[in-house]
Amino acid sequence: MIPARLEEYREVAPRGTIELLVRLAERLQGRRFVHVNASRYGGGSPETLVRLVPMLQALGIEAAWEVIVGDPEFYAAVRALEQGAAGRESTLSDAMRRAYADTAASNAATLALDADLVMVHEVAPLALVRHRPGRGRWVWRCHADLSRSRRRTWQLLRTDASRYDAAVFSLPKFAQRLAVPMLIVHPSIDPLSEKNRDLGRGEIRQVLDRLAVPQDKPILLCVTPYERLKDQVGVIQAYRLVRKYRECRLVLAGGGVADNPEGSAVLDQVRALAAADPDIHPLVLPPDAAHEINALQRAAAIVVHKPLQEDFGLGVAEAMWKGKPVVGSSAGGLPVQIVFEVTGFTVHSVEGAAFRIRQLLDNPDLMARLGGAAREYVRRNFLITRHLGDYLALLASLTG
Repeated sequence: MIPARLEEYREVAPRGTIELLVRLAERLQGRRFVHVNASRYGGGSPETLVRLVPMLQALGIEAAWEVIVGDPEFYAAVRALEQGAAGRESTLSDAMRRAYADTAASNAATLALDADLVMVHEVAPLALVRHRPGRGRWVWRCHADLSRSRRRTWQLLRTDASRYDAAVFSLPKFAQRLAVPMLIVHPSIDPLSEKNRDLGRGEIRQVLDRLAVPQDKPILLCVTPYERLKDQVGVIQAYRLVRKYRECRLVLAGGGVADNPEGSAVLDQVRALAAADPDIHPLVLPPDAAHEINALQRAAAIVVHKPLQEDFGLGVAEAMWKGKPVVGSSAGGLPVQIVFEVTGFTVHSVEGAAFRIRQLLDNPDLMARLGGAAREYVRRNFLITRHLGDYLALLASLTG
């Protein structure tokens, strides 16, 4: 019998997917599969685990989700390690190292980590492996791009990562060399979540009216936090080149400005550039703006995403699922999603972005063809049902 929670995905997942998941899960009944990360809220692993864990449970897997907690010194250590892993300068003091180790020890004593498979997500709980129980296999799931990691930071992380039975990365180019088996699992989107579910025209219109975004011209949309590496300024420059030839609006939707000097500075720069142009709309969205992002993506003609650096960039897959062609950079995991001239265009300059945007606006048939191919590409490669199958296969292979 197919669980009701999975039956909901029958109409959106590729044919035969649900039956395959059920058959695979039949071999794994009663296995305990624990996920550990640092938060139940926000993007990245929390956004995925909040959907995946109940789906695993519906299939008869004893799935659980634990969260590591610590004091401010611990979180400072995590930020320093994450910055160093991303290739940015960071300082990890002796006090921060002690806090990182002590937090792992105290959490290992209280979290329910006795399982057939424990999957530890990201850097914050990485050191829990120092206190792993006698039974079960452990996997480190690294969602970030480690290819630019500072050598000293990676040496610290590698000491713990090498104690795992395997490591899982989002792309081969994101990984660093390890002595344990390394596997690739692409991230995914949930097509039935609030950010991706179908919306009626009335719902879309209500959101855009509330955000004061008219629909009288084609909308170019950029959804990303306000950060220098996300290059909103470059998107504005590309829009201005397009506007010399075609009428359109540019909507920049993001967050990351609360208690963030860099985000506030980027937002101020964007607002200054937009001040003289009523067709540029810089929006600041709260962290829980899934409904608003959904409506904006569905209202857009083209989605533009040209960061200078990126991890996987699932916002592109979200837009593609809504049938939108994407003009994006080749940073991070974007080329895996944007198949050139099939689901969108990858570009390497402001001028290149403007050229491709004009090409799409001038050719509605091309927009429709790329948008349709984009949705189908996401259906086959980046839905949560595929992600669920990958984790079931991992559970089967590592636990016999």
